[in-house]
Amino acid sequence: MPHTRRWMQSVFATVEMLDTQLPWERGTRRAEWIARRTHMEASSDAMSA
Repeated sequence: MPHTRRWMQSVFATVEMLDTQLPWERGTRRAEWIARRTHMEASSDAMSA
């Protein structure tokens, strides 16, 4: 359960961060966040292959 709780805290922190940004910042930061996440997923897939 501690892992799930930590994951939920992380999700809520991210949502808060995205929610409190100025509207014109949100698109850029969101794109950056998605790119970073995609990169991390790709590198973890490469490591597991």
